Amino acid sequence: MKSEEILVVDDEENIRSLLQELLTAAGYRCDLAKDGQEALEKIRSTPYGLILADVLMPVKSGMELLREARAICPDLGFIMITAVYDTEIAVEAMRLGADNYLLKPFNLTEVALSVEKALRRRQLVLENRDYQLNLERKVLERTDQLQDTMRRLEESYQTTLELLRAALDARDVETYAHSERVTHYALRLAEEMGLGRRAIDVLEQGVFLHDIGKIGIPDAILLRPGKLTQSEMEVMKTHAELGMKLISRVDFLQEAAEIVYSHQEHYDGNGYPRRLKGEAIPLNARVFSVVDALDAMTSDRPYRRAVPFSAASIEIARVSGRQFDPKVVEAFLRIPEKEWLEVRGRVNLGNTKEIPRNVLT
Repeated sequence: MKSEEILVVDDEENIRSLLQELLTAAGYRCDLAKDGQEALEKIRSTPYGLILADVLMPVKSGMELLREARAICPDLGFIMITAVYDTEIAVEAMRLGADNYLLKPFNLTEVALSVEKALRRRQLVLENRDYQLNLERKVLERTDQLQDTMRRLEESYQTTLELLRAALDARDVETYAHSERVTHYALRLAEEMGLGRRAIDVLEQGVFLHDIGKIGIPDAILLRPGKLTQSEMEVMKTHAELGMKLISRVDFLQEAAEIVYSHQEHYDGNGYPRRLKGEAIPLNARVFSVVDALDAMTSDRPYRRAVPFSAASIEIARVSGRQFDPKVVEAFLRIPEKEWLEVRGRVNLGNTKEIPRNVLT
């Protein structure tokens, strides 16, 4: 941050000199302007990291400078300085994006800390933007790679699914194992609900690929053994949309892409990413959400032990109508526990390497 250039704007020469001396001694590069108009001219030609500006100046005030400077460079750090405290002006300055509002005469230590804090915030904003741009670029790159591969393999349904399964397995073995288990659970539940052959085919594709978007999640988050922080969870939540983008351009996976996109929605509208509610959520996604919860609760996690299937069934019934579609839950509860255990046993024994067509027999 010490490489950032700072612009000091004040109509009082002694204030400009004082701040320049302070900032230069702290290792920053410092430029000066006597009013808001001169400052704007400098901002248009120099990539400053931070502006310190007086509120009351001739030609153009500090508030006018703040509005116009942030329009030119939205990430620009900005600290207001004034000899007269006005609550309304202070609130408006912060609303417009000022990092701080300092009173004259200065406490030099406070000025130095405010400068450091404002530049740190700017750095975090820029790093986050770079991360988002890189993430989007990686997703586009991987989408192009996936699309190219799928164009050549579209006529081979099983080969395409095996390719995607390998991609999942390469990133996270547990993600793949989870996908295989919930695929078989979902097919059993679909049988109980009497879904048609086409719906079941789409369900099979969508459930098996529901976590494909995790290919675009950084390893530091995807492979973390414990619970994620709030900010990390927000990144993880992007996997539904990333997955939809990855497969929606493949013609024969168009319907399955809707399951991928909607698999974290809740029946009461409190899910993500679109906060869909009730029957606005695709039926196959509502089927998936029940068996996904079943597998999550009955599988060991680094931060908790698995619960018995009976306990998972009680919990699923408890949140019926909120997280889950009541009709899907009714069908789920009609299936004896021993059948769920048999399906899980076949997956764990490795007897389901190929996604079978005889699960519904």
